[in-house]
Amino acid sequence: MDLQQCRQRIDRIDEQLVELFCERMKVVEDVAAYKKANNLPVLQSGREAQVLDQAARLAGPEYGDYARALFTSIMNISKSQQNARLQGEGAEEYRRFLTEALEHSKGRDLPSSAKVACQGVEGAYSQRACLQLFPQPDIMFLKTFDDVFRAIEEGEAEFGMLPIENSTAGSVAAVYDLMKKHHFYICKATRVKVDHALLVKPGVRREEVTAVYSHEQGLAQCASYIAAHPGWTQVKYPNTAQAARFVSETPDRGAAAIASDLCAQLYRLDILEQGIQDAEANFTRFICISKQPWIYPGADKISLALTLPHRVGTLYQLMSQIAACSLNLTKLESRPIPNTDFEFMFYVDIEGSLYDSKTLDFVCSLRQSLNFLEFLGNYQEHRA
Repeated sequence: MDLQQCRQRIDRIDEQLVELFCERMKVVEDVAAYKKANNLPVLQSGREAQVLDQAARLAGPEYGDYARALFTSIMNISKSQQNARLQGEGAEEYRRFLTEALEHSKGRDLPSSAKVACQGVEGAYSQRACLQLFPQPDIMFLKTFDDVFRAIEEGEAEFGMLPIENSTAGSVAAVYDLMKKHHFYICKATRVKVDHALLVKPGVRREEVTAVYSHEQGLAQCASYIAAHPGWTQVKYPNTAQAARFVSETPDRGAAAIASDLCAQLYRLDILEQGIQDAEANFTRFICISKQPWIYPGADKISLALTLPHRVGTLYQLMSQIAACSLNLTKLESRPIPNTDFEFMFYVDIEGSLYDSKTLDFVCSLRQSLNFLEFLGNYQEHRA
C-alpha cells in the first residue's frame, strides 16, 4: 500500500470519527439537560475515570496511553460544552455584568485628557507610557504601586498606569501581588522601549562610582553591565526616576543611577554611558487600569485571575478548554496566595474579544467550573 492509499484510508476513518464525535456531542447535550434539570454538577470524577480506563483497556497495551490522552481531550471538550449549558445564577450574573460593560463601552475610547495616577516622580517610564496613551494627561505621581491602586479605588484618579512585565527581567512581582488585594479593571495596555543610562552628578568620573541606585527591575535589566564593575554596590530604589533624583540631591559623588536619559535632563545629571541594558530589545508592558470595566471596541486581549480545584490535571483541563475554543493562551503566571498551604493564584492572558459571543460564552462557563474567577479586563495593547 503506497502513501496515497494510506492517506485515503485515514480520510475515510476520519470521516467516521467526526460523525461519531458529533453524535457523542449531541448526547452530551442531553446529559447537560438532565444535569440541569436535576441540579447535578458537570464534573463526576468517578464517571470520568471509568470512561478513560475503558478507552485505555479497549485500545490495548500498544495504544492504551494514546487512547487515554485522546479521550481526556474529548472529555474536556464535553465538560466545556456542559458548563456552557449549565450556567447557574453566578454565571448568569457574570454574563449580565460583562454584557452591561460591553454595552456601556460601545463607541467609546480612552479620553485624550484625564487624571492618571503613576508610581514614581517626573521622568519615570510610567510617565512615558502615560503619554503614549493620553495626549494630554494630568499626571498624579505617587510613592508606591499600592498608592496607585488605592487612588483608583477611591476615585482620586480616573486611570492608573502600572508596569506588569519586562521582556528581559520578567514580571513585576509587586504588581501581581497587589492584584489580589485591589479591585480594578485593565482598559488598555502599552509597551515602552526601555533604554537605560548610567547617570552621575556633573563632573563625576566612572572610577569614582561606588554605588548604583535603581528600581530592582532596572538593576536586573542591566545585570551584565553591573557585573563588569564588581566594586559597585547595588541599591534598590522604588523607581528609576526617584533614584536619579536621589543622586542629584545626595552629596555622595560615588552615587550613580540607572534611569532614562530624560532623567538626566530633568535632574541635571551627566550621562556616563547610554544603552547599558543587557538586551537591545528591552520593553516594559504597562497596563492602564480603571475602576470601571471599560471594554473599548478593538479589545483583543482578555486577562483573568483564577484558582483551580485541587485535582490532578485541572490546569491541563483549563488549557484544553481554551484550545478547544480556538483561543490563544499568551501568558500564564502563578503567584502564591498568602496564608495558605501552597495555594496559587493564576493570571491568564488570552487573545480574544468579549464582543464575540462564543468567547463571552467561554468566559462565563469558566465562572461555573472554577473555584474563583475574576475578570481583570478585555483590552487592546498599544504598540508605539
